[in-house]
Amino acid sequence: EELAIAGAGVVSGAQMASVSDAAMVRAWKSDEVAAAFAKGAVLYAGDTKTNYMVHASRREGPGMAEVHAKDTDIIYVLGGSARLVTGGTVVAGKTTDVDEIRGTSIDRGEARQIAKGDVIIIPNGTPHWFERVNGPLTYYVVKVR
Repeated sequence: EELAIAGAGVVSGAQMASVSDAAMVRAWKSDEVAAAFAKGAVLYAGDTKTNYMVHASRREGPGMAEVHAKDTDIIYVLGGSARLVTGGTVVAGKTTDVDEIRGTSIDRGEARQIAKGDVIIIPNGTPHWFERVNGPLTYYVVKVR
């Protein structure tokens, strides 16, 4: 009898977790995602209960070098290709927002060619820069804090 009561408590707790987890589910229809990639947009900006953001990113050309003090970028390339430089030192770096630095380029970084299907993890504090883009380059970024 004690085993049955304990088992019922576990099942009841699992059901409660499912109910509260269901409230946290977020979903976007394919047309919303396509519209976000057409211009490059934030799909989910995060809130006080989460430690992540999701971006539908699009690049037509190179961007600025950047460093995120707190956010790790997890990138999945959907289309196009680029030369991504990581590490090294940001040239002419300036703080553009809290915990964010932008600059013109990266000195002494490691360059790699990225293309459709590639996954890249850029830890927080790591300079990174899309030096050349054979675009449009489309990619998901999950930013984890």
